[in-house]
Formats: sequence, C-alpha cells, structure tokens
Amino acid sequence: MAFPPAPERFFASDNFSGTHPRYLEAIQRANAGHVRAYGGDDHTKKAVSLFQELCDEDVEVLFTFNGTGSNIVALGSLLGPAESVICSEWAHIHVDETGAPEHALGIKLQDVPAPDAKVTAEHIHALAGALGNVHHVQPGVVSITQATELGSLYSIDEIKTLCDVAHSYGMRVHLDGARISNATAALGGDAATFRAQTFGAGVDVVSFGGTKNAMMGAEAVLLRRGVASPRAEFIRKQNTQLPSKMRYVSAQFVEALSDGLWLETAGHANAMAARLYGHLSDISSLELTKPAVNSMYPLLPPQKRLALQEWSFFWDWDLNRSQVRWMTSWDTSEADVDAFAAGVRSVF
Repeated sequence: MAFPPAPERFFASDNFSGTHPRYLEAIQRANAGHVRAYGGDDHTKKAVSLFQELCDEDVEVLFTFNGTGSNIVALGSLLGPAESVICSEWAHIHVDETGAPEHALGIKLQDVPAPDAKVTAEHIHALAGALGNVHHVQPGVVSITQATELGSLYSIDEIKTLCDVAHSYGMRVHLDGARISNATAALGGDAATFRAQTFGAGVDVVSFGGTKNAMMGAEAVLLRRGVASPRAEFIRKQNTQLPSKMRYVSAQFVEALSDGLWLETAGHANAMAARLYGHLSDISSLELTKPAVNSMYPLLPPQKRLALQEWSFFWDWDLNRSQVRWMTSWDTSEADVDAFAAGVRSVF
C-alpha cells in the first residue's frame, strides 16, 4: 500500500498531545519565589474561587495529579462501609485503572451491561434490590462518565433522572469528567452548560479532568459540601494525591477558567473530529457515527488496520468487532486531519 505523508500529530489519544503554551507560561509565572505549600498559596485560592464561581455553589475543591487518583479520591469521599459503586461495563474505573478503586478503597465495583457506555435508571432499580440485605454489598454510589468511554453523551435530562433515582435510594452520584470540557463544549459551550449537567442535575462529586485537555498533570475533585465526607482532604493525602507544590497545578486551572481557555481547546478538538468524520463518513464499511466529542470508533479489517497503524499509530479498541479508536486533541490541525483522512482513503 502506498501512503501519503503521515500527519504531524497522531490520532491515538488526547494524552499524546503536549501542554498548551499558556499553561506552561502559567507554571513559569507560578515558579517565582517561595510560597506556602499544600495549597496555602494565592494561585490555589484563586483557582478554588473560580471553580466555586463555575459551579455556582460552595464546592470543596481538591487538586490532584491524575485521573485515576482523582476518581479514587472522589469515590472514597462518597462511600460508606460495605458499599459498592454501580458503573458501566465500559467505565474507566472498571476497565482502565488496573483495579485501583478496589485496591485502594477496598470496595466492589458493580458493572452493568451498557452497549453505549451509559448507566440507566433501570440498572439502579435492579441493583437497589440488595439494599437492606445483610448478605449483599450495599450499592452506595452511581458513577457515570461524561463524555463516555465510547464518545457518547448523557443528555442533561438523563443525568438528572439518574441522580433523582439514585438519591431516592439514598445513593450518591459521581461523575467522571476526564473529558467534561469536551462534553460541555458539545452541549452548549458555556458555564451554564457545565452546571446543568453536573451539580445542577444533582451530581454530588465531579472528577474534573485537565490533563486530556491540554494541561500538564492537572486534575481536580469538586465535592458538594454536606454530601461528601468531611474528611475528603485526608482521603486525598492517604491516597497519595496531595500535591505539595500545589501552585503548579492550580495555576493552570486559573489560566483555564479565567477566560474560557478550557472550552476553547475542547471545542477545537471536537471540531477536528467532526472534520475527520466529514472526510470519511461516505466509507460505509467504517460504520462511522457522527462524533459527539473528540473521538470516533470505526471498524477496520485487520490488514488495513495494521497497515494504517504502522503509518500513523492509533489504538485498538474492541478487536472482537475489529473496532479501533481515532481521537483528536487541542493541537490537532486541519492539515493533520486532511492528511490522516487521505491515508485512510488510500487503503480503501
């Protein structure tokens, strides 16, 4: 197979991309002098204030290093003794965290079948039958992902319904927002959209992702006061997620939230995925669906898949279906998209 020149950037993961120059500049500005450690600095205080403004309520904000740690801190802050977490069979906490929640928290994940990676009210009703039975683990938390691990989106009404049902059983709701910025950009692109699908819908804790959206090792856990454990900050420390030089994490969030940079970068990644779809949607064997955010999950026969991965690497996804994942990033260019599409067309 004769391929055109490969794109400069990969379509494997938004984790492959570098850090946005403005975040590097924010880190550099924060690097001056001595300041109090463990969140006693002005950058962290400002970032907390901006998150409270974004959420439109007095949330507790805990900055962390990575998504897995963020999810552990979030779940640990919601769970009580002998409780479990209901999640999709595709959930990152279930599939891609090496059993970290079970190992670190000593809890059980109850994964439910979900072809579109979404938990439903019916899943909650079914598992709630164990409540009060001393022989069964007690479902205590429902964990959803927005956007999901298959690139789908919960509607705001879907999230509200899930929260209402969960709360009716005394359960709490965690939202894994590793790509919450992409979801927010897709659903409306403003702070009101973020609030509507999170705390406004009844979510109790949000893992707010920054690393997949152009930041350098920057995540945050946003906890609804009065629901999450008052010992949440201790849970963060116990699970090795307390940054001593927190200013380098929080300074990035100040930069992100001050003028909408977090939505600008996510919106661009989404737009590049839509551009790629526009180039390739006519190839019926790919079975492409229009992307909601910055990922697509085409079907590729093995010979074509291996040749394309050798040319410009991307990840396998579900090889039982010959499915792969293509993902765009904040720095994906139109030229990258056009070059990648040309390469894909060269094998069809």
